[in-house]
Amino acid sequence: MMRLNALGPRICLLGPSNSGKSTLAEAISRKQGLPAVHLDQLYHTPHTDWQPRPETEFLRLHQQAIQQEKWIIEGNYTRSLDRRLGRATGFILLDTSTLTSLFRYLRRTWWEHDRRGGLEGGKDSVKWRMIHHIVGVTRTNRRRYAEMFESIDIPKVKLATSAELKRFYKTEQLQG
Repeated sequence: MMRLNALGPRICLLGPSNSGKSTLAEAISRKQGLPAVHLDQLYHTPHTDWQPRPETEFLRLHQQAIQQEKWIIEGNYTRSLDRRLGRATGFILLDTSTLTSLFRYLRRTWWEHDRRGGLEGGKDSVKWRMIHHIVGVTRTNRRRYAEMFESIDIPKVKLATSAELKRFYKTEQLQG
């Protein structure tokens, strides 16, 4: 498996909703000294119930983030992914199971009220739209992400199971 140091100073982290992207980004941020950027925070307006910003504002914030010299950016938002990958020096793909993602979503909405990557002033709550996204839409995205992973020509790591993710944390001495 590719080592974290080989991924360089600008890491793009992609994966299904509730796969652990925010937690991993924060752990890598602490270990590597890379600012963590959570795309959910750029896309949504703070102090709302996850209301999207205007698209032009999101794209402006995204552009500002990727122009920095160092970062780990977690989130999907594939309409801006090409720009992100164009600046990235490394790529990590998480691919935890749908059941794991669904469990993490319910856990975070019911019990974890101060989570990494959360929206400032926002409160997570169970939303049927999000459950549908995790259970239905994510299946298509997984195939797309897997194909994309194979075609990416920068140092990369794929963590396809919870066990692989745990092993990565341990091998890289990351604190979750």
